[in-house]
Amino acid sequence: MTSGATLLVRVARIAMEAIDIRSFEVVRSDGGALPAFSAGSHVDVLLPNGLTRQYSLCNDPAETHRYLIAVLRDPASRGGSQAMHEQVQEGQLLQISAPKNHFALAPKGSRSLLLAGGIGVTPILSMAERLTATGAEFEMHYSSRSRARAAFFDQISASAFAPRVRFHFDDGDASQKLDLAALFRPAGVDVHVYVCGPKGFMDAVLAAASAQQWPQSQLHYESFGAEVTVSASDASFQVKLARSGRVITVPSGQTVTQTLSAAGVDVQTACEQGVCGTCLTRVLEGIPDHKDQYLTPEEAAANDQFTPCCSRAMSPLLVLDL
Repeated sequence: MTSGATLLVRVARIAMEAIDIRSFEVVRSDGGALPAFSAGSHVDVLLPNGLTRQYSLCNDPAETHRYLIAVLRDPASRGGSQAMHEQVQEGQLLQISAPKNHFALAPKGSRSLLLAGGIGVTPILSMAERLTATGAEFEMHYSSRSRARAAFFDQISASAFAPRVRFHFDDGDASQKLDLAALFRPAGVDVHVYVCGPKGFMDAVLAAASAQQWPQSQLHYESFGAEVTVSASDASFQVKLARSGRVITVPSGQTVTQTLSAAGVDVQTACEQGVCGTCLTRVLEGIPDHKDQYLTPEEAAANDQFTPCCSRAMSPLLVLDL
């Protein structure tokens, strides 16, 4: 669990939302109201097997009596989704963090284009609820392998914003497939895009937007997982801990967090894939080799912070604020 206050919640309900996707409704163990959250927020969940994973809140942000998350059982699970599906039961108590938001909606007044792929619908669903409540203009596109794998299909179809939603199924007729080239006409000044889903889906969306010269400031995205890029050029390097002056060598086959942990220096981690930002660390000197999907291009270019769970160094030495 990351640093900061934690909440003790009870799993009030578990439901199958689609093939391999379960939703988990949690409430405060003492029956009180939960901390308010904004659309796009997530919580850290301490799993029964000791792992910590991040899950987006997909219910209406106006609700304070419950949080709703949904989890895809991933056959390549590193223990997170498997634990949620196999070890978490109704009535069980869990520790979670207060809500955090790295995927917030732009200021009121802009038009929103919501794009969800697979389980990436979870934060998008919360955004649709919020935008509907505020009377904002938006349209939503939900792509899935099939109708049977589209989570919350019935809920979305019966919602107040259903007329603004288009479903796109890989096994459906060609006429209903998502046409990104047609969707991304030249950018409007006040149009913001929000995309969440598998890496291939997000890459395709962002590439289509870039091809039409959409500014980065209008493109917002959140990844659920990532494959850390391994390169033959990932040589060893040194990190210096500014507070103690210790210099530690990071070998080519280990991450910075693994090396520091072996040296008795703990850095808070969660996803270990450069997605969640839990381990984000200030860089005082040196040039990081960014391999994460958390920092924006502008933040990465500043080279004053990096994710030691996956990122490395382009310079022989990194001086870290540790």
